[in-house]
Amino acid sequence: MQNTRNVTDSVIWVGANDRRIGLFENLFPVEKGVSYNSYVILDEKTAVMDTADAAVTLQFLDNVRGALGGRELDYIVVNHMEPDHCANIEMLMRLYPGAKVVGNAKTFQFIRQFYEMDLEGRTVEVKEGDVLDLGYHKLQFVFAPMVHWPEVMMAYDQTEKLLFSADAFGSFGALDVLFNDEQDCPFADLAEMRRYFSNIVGKYGPQVQAVLKKAAGLEISAICPLHGQIWRTDIAEVLKKHDQWSRYEAEEKAVAIFYASMYGNTAEAAETLAAMLAEAGVKNTVVYDVSRTHVSYLISEIFRCSNIVLAAPTYNNGLYPTMLNLLEDMKALNLQNRTVSIIENGSWAPQSGKIMREMVSSLKGMNVSEKTVTIKSSVKEEQRQALKELCTEICASLEA
Repeated sequence: MQNTRNVTDSVIWVGANDRRIGLFENLFPVEKGVSYNSYVILDEKTAVMDTADAAVTLQFLDNVRGALGGRELDYIVVNHMEPDHCANIEMLMRLYPGAKVVGNAKTFQFIRQFYEMDLEGRTVEVKEGDVLDLGYHKLQFVFAPMVHWPEVMMAYDQTEKLLFSADAFGSFGALDVLFNDEQDCPFADLAEMRRYFSNIVGKYGPQVQAVLKKAAGLEISAICPLHGQIWRTDIAEVLKKHDQWSRYEAEEKAVAIFYASMYGNTAEAAETLAAMLAEAGVKNTVVYDVSRTHVSYLISEIFRCSNIVLAAPTYNNGLYPTMLNLLEDMKALNLQNRTVSIIENGSWAPQSGKIMREMVSSLKGMNVSEKTVTIKSSVKEEQRQALKELCTEICASLEA
């Protein structure tokens, strides 16, 4: 049975939710599932804006048929060729033999890599700024390479001012409501939007900046992404958040403490510092055990917070593996411009502080505290005093 919603009188959401999926890209936990958004435009010519993942094929196809209401499909617009959005291209081409695929040169390169199908006479290749005329609706193509694949483009409906934004401005989570303003707090899903951006797109800050400059020249009434809610209010704030994140600018003056601990002694140091910060008046400090929290949540918090504290023991004369994983992910995602403090532990030959310092210092714009708090086995009065000094240093940086 079809389940569709109108974005406007002639633009229909035909996507689907997958609440059974556990790992997005078989990597990121999605406790609330994920949505796959697709849209049908009804005009003199009809168009489907991207397709959906194979997991929701039956629902998606039923929705497309229902939205078309017996009409033929003229165009399949492919803004992004990742499999969670392109899985049903071949199926639609079989069901609607008159439909043509709209994409750019790289789009068709990827289609040929994914599929073995005859595209002869069934393609419309577009370039930056080209317009597809559907009648009332005029789709202008805005290229967005490496946000976050090389073929990505967006489609801007010049008539109704809708931005079909591909994976940009998306979010993890299946949809309880389709539109952001259908909940009391329009930014209720901000944490999952941040986690999505920081882990999926975070590496490509300069490319996002380039797209935001293009978007600044468009009058946008709604942002229609391929994952997450449709934004029809607070659009300026959505753009502002993505501007901050893509500049690697902290969203908040806040402290996140990340620790790895084998037997609880490094954890004690982290908890002690958190208590000291609270007593000093620092609000909303967060503490994470990196062995128990998936790295995607940690990365999201680093994008949010101005100050991070890394605390870890030495392990096999190196760095504890889960902390090493976090630092490697930070490097892979091009994270930068944070104030970093380091706590190390080692019963006979502490090495973790040196390793963390070297890895963090290799990232751009990192202000790493000159002092490392060193624990040898467990926290003693000497280490408590060092933690107090670290607390004072962190407080000063928050006030700067």
